[in-house]
Amino acid sequence: MHYVVGRSEDVLDALPVAVRDRAAASRFPPWRAEEYAASRTLLRALLREIGEDLGGGPVAARPSGRPYLPGRPDLGVSLSHSSGWVAAAVGRGCAVGVDVQAPSYVSDRLLRLCCSPADAEALAGVPEARRRREFAWIFTVQEACVKAVGRGLSGRPWNVPVDLGQQAGVWGRVSWCAPRDGEPVPVGCAWNAGLSKPS
Repeated sequence: MHYVVGRSEDVLDALPVAVRDRAAASRFPPWRAEEYAASRTLLRALLREIGEDLGGGPVAARPSGRPYLPGRPDLGVSLSHSSGWVAAAVGRGCAVGVDVQAPSYVSDRLLRLCCSPADAEALAGVPEARRRREFAWIFTVQEACVKAVGRGLSGRPWNVPVDLGQQAGVWGRVSWCAPRDGEPVPVGCAWNAGLSKPS
């Protein structure tokens, strides 16, 4: 599995946007159009980097919203966006999930829903900035895991067990990681068990 994260504006400043992505993005409000175009542009750049140039070919979406590459069932893809950040992931021969989250306010109720009782209690007692960031790391993994099995929020990501500070694990047939070193924003990656870690 391979993944990449970037700021929407930086991606759009540095890389050309495919004509079909620009046309599709025009259906959305400006903030959403930027993230839509940037995430697909980032995916196309990642595909080129790993030798799978998509050219101007389509990045389609299933009715659930899950992206896929028509004619390339051998490549799993995932996209994410959050407050000006975008992420893209590609896996050869496996379904993948990626999630990026800009840290934001998290209620005690959400902490209790998504975290173990001990972790929810620990996070409730830390400064707000740290609480937001640590929760974002947990939730990116939870969301990436349910994306890797083809579901979003309907997959009940809060049921994916992720401990505070944990950087890798397994959930069912899905392996995951939270690559904290060097990432400017919380990101979680998930892929079928048995494959190599993301690069």
